Amino acid sequence: MTRTSEQTMRSSQGSLGRIRSLLNATKLYWGLVLLFLVGIFSSPVSSKGHNIFLSYGNLSDVFRQISVTGITAVGMTLVILIAGIDLSVGSVLALGSVVCAMLLTNEGWSAAYTIGIPAIFILAFLVVLGAGLFLARIGGRSVGERENDQTQRNRIIALVAIVAAAAIAWWVASGADAKAGVLLVLVVVPAVGFMLGMVNGLVIVGGRLQPFIVTLAMMVAGLGVARLTAGQNTAVWPVYTGSNATENFEFLRSLIFGLIPVPGLIFAAIILLFWVILKYTKFGRYIYAIGGNEEAARLAGVPVWRVKISVYAISGYLAALAGILYVAQYRQGKPDAGTGLELDAIAAVVIGGTSLMGGRGSMIGTLVGVLIFGFLSNILQLNNIDSNTQLVLKGIIIIVAVLLQERRSSGWLFFLSQLATAAPSRKSEPSKPENRQGHGD
Repeated sequence: MTRTSEQTMRSSQGSLGRIRSLLNATKLYWGLVLLFLVGIFSSPVSSKGHNIFLSYGNLSDVFRQISVTGITAVGMTLVILIAGIDLSVGSVLALGSVVCAMLLTNEGWSAAYTIGIPAIFILAFLVVLGAGLFLARIGGRSVGERENDQTQRNRIIALVAIVAAAAIAWWVASGADAKAGVLLVLVVVPAVGFMLGMVNGLVIVGGRLQPFIVTLAMMVAGLGVARLTAGQNTAVWPVYTGSNATENFEFLRSLIFGLIPVPGLIFAAIILLFWVILKYTKFGRYIYAIGGNEEAARLAGVPVWRVKISVYAISGYLAALAGILYVAQYRQGKPDAGTGLELDAIAAVVIGGTSLMGGRGSMIGTLVGVLIFGFLSNILQLNNIDSNTQLVLKGIIIIVAVLLQERRSSGWLFFLSQLATAAPSRKSEPSKPENRQGHGD
């Protein structure tokens, strides 16, 4: 009888352990599921009796709206994984929106080309050079090849990269006589963000400065460059497809098959791409290694400085790409378009479970964090909650989510239990002086 009860107890404990492990493995999604249920039950109803929150038009708008923050959050995830931070993404997005709007609407040389041509030259040179060195490494070193021969081969690859980059820069410059098309915009604008992000990485690595300080400086400087590029008398560059800009640009805000918003599809593709990179490539393993222990990664042969510069350059590239989608959705380029975007991106990444200490996190978590932010904003707007209350609620949700993700709930429970046990002892404190007095007598 006793043996049977012990077996039953062990079986129940095993079941509880499996349930606990399942809940722990899926805890990332519970907040999103709960928020989705809140949206369903709190949603207003249309005149036809349909749930507005569940309507395809509303959900499509949510995916469209989260694309800008989501693409920026992908780059922010990479930066935080190496225990860094990038406060400049909002200014980079704003500059990207201004450059995009100017390229689309201006004929002739402008400040957008002055910034864009050096940027595209740098990006093209590095891409061609990296591809050439990679292919040469795959080919391997031939038998009997001397060190001088290998150096000569690398010089040839570098020369080819310079020629290719110059040709691409010339192609960009040759289009200055007319308004830019979609392809030119997609090539030039992200290159501007790549260049600014690379500057961030070079200063952080070369100067051995804190990422917070460097990217804060870039945030301020980027805002100034965006305003100077837009012009002192121009606060907004309007973009009207089919009027002052090419009609093809409308594709970036359209619905594929009338169902899927293009910005949301681009965001999903970028999430998938960098999920693969983090999970299956050497570059992804390097990122986690640097975030876990930078010194150990360096001793293990990881090219720390190259990885860190690359990560900040990718963050800038994605922020400027998000600037293009901003122009497509809001039909304007603004020097202050990205105000507060860096905080939204950081919050989405942290809510998704990426540790600010680096070395722990995933792209799936970032996707969940972005969706939580998107659905929360949508629910509050559908219920006509004023903007100030929305900010308060978002702040509370960020704190709660971080506490849960960082596994601090047990600490809070211990703290509350200590308060509860301390309360009875405080009630008996007034009698202590009387006891002391009686003992003295």
